Amino acid sequence: MKNLSEKIKNKEEKIAVIGLGYVGMPLAIAFSRVADVVGFDISQVKVSKYKSGIDVTKEVGDAVLKSSTALFTWEEKDLRLCKFFIVAVPTPVNSDKTPDLRPIKGASQTIGRNLVAGSIVVFESTVYPGVTEDICVPILEKESGLKCGVDFKVGYSPERINPGDLVHRLETIIKIVSGMDEETLENIARVYEMIVKAGVHRAGSIKVAEAAKVIENSQRDINIAFMNELSIIFNKMGIDTKAVLEAAGTKWNFLKFTPGLVGGHCIGVDPYYLTSKAEELGYHSQVILAGRKINDDMGKYIAENSVKKMVKAGKLIKGAKAAVFGVTFKENCPDVRNTKVVDIIKELEEYGVEISVVDPVAEKDDLLHEYGIRLTVAEDVRDMDLLIFAVPHDAFKAMDLASLKRMYKDQTPVLIDVKGMFDRKEAGKLGYLYWRL
Repeated sequence: MKNLSEKIKNKEEKIAVIGLGYVGMPLAIAFSRVADVVGFDISQVKVSKYKSGIDVTKEVGDAVLKSSTALFTWEEKDLRLCKFFIVAVPTPVNSDKTPDLRPIKGASQTIGRNLVAGSIVVFESTVYPGVTEDICVPILEKESGLKCGVDFKVGYSPERINPGDLVHRLETIIKIVSGMDEETLENIARVYEMIVKAGVHRAGSIKVAEAAKVIENSQRDINIAFMNELSIIFNKMGIDTKAVLEAAGTKWNFLKFTPGLVGGHCIGVDPYYLTSKAEELGYHSQVILAGRKINDDMGKYIAENSVKKMVKAGKLIKGAKAAVFGVTFKENCPDVRNTKVVDIIKELEEYGVEISVVDPVAEKDDLLHEYGIRLTVAEDVRDMDLLIFAVPHDAFKAMDLASLKRMYKDQTPVLIDVKGMFDRKEAGKLGYLYWRL
């Protein structure tokens, strides 16, 4: 294994990327520019689209996908050609907020069945400290019949890709790497240095690297929760939260977070991995879980304030019509995993409100499969009692308040602008009953 990184660089050995989603696909493409790559996913539908040059993630683009030399496959036998494995499968939570390790266990089983001596397996999926060595390694050993530390080695390098972000990309974000020993660490570091221009940070151990990843998103989650709590307080005081944050933001060391919905595959999930492990060790998290509680309840909070505004406008709630603009977990990104916009929709539907959803960015098939939601187009939105702009896609920023009025059925338009995309004063002048976080 000593010279595995050199063999990969010389294309004498291959890299396998397991899981071709928002993390795995950019990895596979980046490595395919400098090495021989096999991209593996259990979804035949997804792989077939990739083979046809259709990038369902929108992270690399169809043109780049079509010109890539990577082999995309759902057949396990192709993994036997590889000696450097990167696991980039999702790590969701169960309904009770406990870690759902089935995807990473399944990936470990798949690799184990096809593992050969002299290989290195690197996990990128977000986990709590200990998962790589305590859960994944025994599976790899059982399935392969090989011994970790003798026949194969393992490491951990947390993903830091920000879906939809055109600035902070795989190549421009410092990569944390770790290995079970110094030789493995150096091999892993040298492989990632082939594609990461920003360089790598060698963590002291696999557990350190696992912990670093899980606290990155926990920290962001807590900061957003604080902003959401401030928004709730200021709303009760009749104070505009956005104006407060703009004023406070003039201080050099003020952290410029804003209130909003916290969903997606990382920030809304990762803190539960840490708190679950803490519970197992006898410690009940206070700050982290308090922040999670606030953020998990924001969809319901927005729906309740939407209903209050409609009542103030003299509208009947049951049978009212509302259009929700934006359903992805963040702006300009097709990813709908763990989107909290769905919480707003479900809550309003319980009040008897009829909902239409507009989103030119969202992955339609995933939305229908996960939530049973069918999209409409903005041109078909008519006779509404309420408009909710939940996600500030660039396509929505091009809309103006005056033209939005044609979408309402009467002269008392209620507008919920979750992220403060529109100008509050202009909305007031145009007669909107306007509310934002």
